[in-house]
Amino acid sequence: MGRREIYEEKTEKFILPILEKNRFELVDVEYVKEGSTWYLRAYIDKEGGITVDDCESVAREMNEILDREDYVEDSYVFEVSSPGLGRPLKKEKDYIRNMGKEIEIRTYRAIRHAKEFTGTLKAYDEKTVTITDENGEDVVFEKADIALVRQALDF
Repeated sequence: MGRREIYEEKTEKFILPILEKNRFELVDVEYVKEGSTWYLRAYIDKEGGITVDDCESVAREMNEILDREDYVEDSYVFEVSSPGLGRPLKKEKDYIRNMGKEIEIRTYRAIRHAKEFTGTLKAYDEKTVTITDENGEDVVFEKADIALVRQALDF
């Protein structure tokens, strides 16, 4: 396990009790480098949507733990954020929540002469995602071919 996975796993372990106490959901934790800066991000949500005050409250409490535990070697910026409108489907609970709903899939390489697909989520497992497209046809994608899968945005 690399240090990124270790940092994400430890952060998840420490933040979950804070979120459970507030009845928030942990969507994801990521440790990423953008430019020359490392970011440790926690994406949280709740029924009806997360607010800036919710994020601030969680960040304040989590910062105390991060300072005390001091398990991240690099200098970094810690952020707590909403997953946003284009929330990616990453965990099983995300797929369960979106079963029967319209999702968007972007692939690394062209499949059927396209890289972007929209359809109703029909099935998923550890290796594949199946949607029903606008023609009523089932399309199966290997997860290894998927760059992004998220709720479809309908404006």
